[in-house]
Amino acid sequence: MDQQRVVLTAGNFGVLDVFDVNPYGSDPRTQFMNWSFLTHGSFDYPADARGYNWGVSLEYIGDGWSARIGRFLQPLESNGLELDTRMFEHYGDMLELEKRYSLAGRPGQARLLLWRNKAKMGKFSDALAFGRSNGVTPDVADVRAEHAKMGIGVTLLQEVNDALGVFFHANMSDDKTETYAFTEIGKQVAGGGTLKGKAWGRPNDELGVAMAVDMPRSPHRDYLAAGGLGAFLGDGALRYGPEQVLEIYYSLQLLKAFSISPDFQYIRNPGYNRDRGPAKFFGVRLHAEF
Repeated sequence: MDQQRVVLTAGNFGVLDVFDVNPYGSDPRTQFMNWSFLTHGSFDYPADARGYNWGVSLEYIGDGWSARIGRFLQPLESNGLELDTRMFEHYGDMLELEKRYSLAGRPGQARLLLWRNKAKMGKFSDALAFGRSNGVTPDVADVRAEHAKMGIGVTLLQEVNDALGVFFHANMSDDKTETYAFTEIGKQVAGGGTLKGKAWGRPNDELGVAMAVDMPRSPHRDYLAAGGLGAFLGDGALRYGPEQVLEIYYSLQLLKAFSISPDFQYIRNPGYNRDRGPAKFFGVRLHAEF
């Protein structure tokens, strides 16, 4: 059967509904909760403060490969709820190439994602220079101008058997400008997987384990060390260390439409600061469908 088709998606939807879709870990409602596993950590994908957006994507899906491109609105300000409707002035563009293959008789995917965001953003090196010349703490809000942020990411997805699937992410951005919508990660390696409970007689249960190493790039790191504040980070100082994340969850399906998921996260050097942590987080989710 011919699988080739072209898919156009336009309107109000999330970037991650189309790009870097990961069945083994990208749904925080039922899988990993830490943003390190939602997508490429350094992918400052355009979205409002709640993760939604207006945009358009075009996909070509072939028999063994796919290509997709998209353009989405940027928020009016960093981590803002209101979107900037000037789609040809401020925007987020992305291109994803996907190759599907079979390994030991099991399906897998290899993906390359390129992205470029354009907005009025503060550049870390400009903020540092402004702070030094004026004798003040650097602040990206003082130096906002038209800039672009670019990045690249590689994803590997592999089904191991009927119960187990694994993923791997390696990615980085130029990390020259302030975070606009997602995380303050400049480069990252991450991996993990999910295991269905067939092996222990609970086919609808799921165990997930994932690990990530997150890092900022210079001068982002220098900006934080000088006391600068980001969208999510800022200690007033920085004794740098890569942030290391481990997350484990177990989804227990008690009824057909109801599950409970205990979750544990262990984070070394939270916020890239060796003077913080390690931090331990315990959580639980209740998921019901009606």
